Amino acid sequence: MPRTADSSRWYEAAWVDWGLAIPRRVARRGRSSLQTRISRLHSRSFFIVQCAISAGVAYSVAQGLLGHEMPIFAAVAALIVLGQSFGQRLRRVVEVVVGVALGVFIGDAFVHFMGAGYWQLAVIVITAMSAATLLDAGVGMTATAGIQSAVVTILVAPPGQAFLRWTDAVIGGGVALLAATITPATPVRTPRLKAAEALAEISAILRDTVRALREQDPERASAALERARTTEEILDELRESADAGLAVVRTSPFRRRQLPAVQVIADLLDPLDHTIRNLRVLVRRAYVAVSAGEVVSKAYLDMVDGLAEATELMAASLSERELPEASRLILVDLAEMTTYVDERPSLSSEVIRAQVRSIVVDLLEVTGLPYQEAVTYVPSTFVLVDRREPQVQDDQASASRAQ
Repeated sequence: MPRTADSSRWYEAAWVDWGLAIPRRVARRGRSSLQTRISRLHSRSFFIVQCAISAGVAYSVAQGLLGHEMPIFAAVAALIVLGQSFGQRLRRVVEVVVGVALGVFIGDAFVHFMGAGYWQLAVIVITAMSAATLLDAGVGMTATAGIQSAVVTILVAPPGQAFLRWTDAVIGGGVALLAATITPATPVRTPRLKAAEALAEISAILRDTVRALREQDPERASAALERARTTEEILDELRESADAGLAVVRTSPFRRRQLPAVQVIADLLDPLDHTIRNLRVLVRRAYVAVSAGEVVSKAYLDMVDGLAEATELMAASLSERELPEASRLILVDLAEMTTYVDERPSLSSEVIRAQVRSIVVDLLEVTGLPYQEAVTYVPSTFVLVDRREPQVQDDQASASRAQ
């Protein structure tokens, strides 16, 4: 069908609005990306300093104590071991040390007896990687052995120093192994702070969503939806920091007593993941409602507001080194709020209410309750009909989780 003048103007206006929105979206993503990069640099600052100091110590030991003229492989081995095993278990650190030392030793031995050249390089790499495989090494250790043997072959040792480089590699690996057991409190504290950050972000998104619904603001609703979609990055950072924290406390004898505390935070990953998934559904439906001019009643907005308040309190508890158990009663009261609904609610209102109920269950799990117990705190729904006795409506708070 041919377009009318009015429809053409509508399409043109839509394209203009979309084009004007692009710079704002790019700016928001740019700020978010910069903040993420700065946060990542801050979280890895100890690791960077640890690598630098370990390389310097390994070089100093090989040169100052053993008298090696240019112990390059001492520093290189320390950097490789720490770089490839940061946040991993002690077994992984030992594997990398063995891979580095094995590669350097095979390379030195082969060059000493057979000389250096293109065919020697190929044979040495095959030999080193095969030997690592026979020692039941992982892919990382096998590749490390091949790399080190290749470097040794290319960089011919000075006369009389054929096997000193292997000694340097062992020294560097030993220094890195010692450094891997010395960690600050940061790897233990970071998972808890990341969990608090995730909850604070959830609270902020919920508040933006409520405001967009109250003011019928499509731009704010769109921004809230865009923000909800980026929460996966925070969850990934939490997962990474929790894994690193668990590895640290299991490896370091100085931090092993903190294992239960880190494990508790690591156990929050699954319920927080469910929370974020349900949050996206809620915000998406709010955006649809605002875009369509659909009004959501105050009772439903109060539910979302209560959810924002609860998550904000939970974030504050985690920031203060406490589990968010104190928020449990607030969540139970909120579950009661979601029980009674209007006789003829809109579709968007009911979707939002269902997601609030599901998020309540998820957050009760964050407070430490198992799922089977958490779901019992969300009662069935009652529909109010002309102030007569409430009629029970079948409702499952966990319906969205089964999707």
